[in-house]
Amino acid sequence: MTRLDHNRALFQLSQKTHAHVSQIEKFCIWGNHSSTMVPDLTHSLVNKSLATSLVDAQWIDKEFTPIVQQRGAAIIKARKLSSAASAGNAAIEHIRDWVHGGSHWQSIAVSSNGEYGVDKNLVFSYPVICKNGDWKIVEGLEMTPWVKAKFEKTLQELREEK
Repeated sequence: MTRLDHNRALFQLSQKTHAHVSQIEKFCIWGNHSSTMVPDLTHSLVNKSLATSLVDAQWIDKEFTPIVQQRGAAIIKARKLSSAASAGNAAIEHIRDWVHGGSHWQSIAVSSNGEYGVDKNLVFSYPVICKNGDWKIVEGLEMTPWVKAKFEKTLQELREEK
């Protein structure tokens, strides 16, 4: 369900930058579908401009990240129900993009082959590009120290869950 988290994050960024979600590229969720997930704007583009040049670091750390990490819990608290329709829509979008592909990154939890230092066979959300019914993890991305620290935290959580 990191596609659900991905969609929620795109919405938050689109609201902040006054851009349509279709104008946002190269965004990803790293790690677990939990409160330790890492919504990473480092490489994100909004209308071809670096997202980090359009929003400040404090907003990313104090507003964006906690909202994305806690959105599911906030919906359950407010509605006394889960966001089943949003989850269903995210699942449909995930399958559509997996089958039909595209040039945009998707956040998909897949079994690791050791990419980015994640344990082999650990299911972990990565930026992925889908094409012809297959997927490939986007490799070689640099992480800021802030993202790397959060990445290590979500990785540790998944190791403990395993």
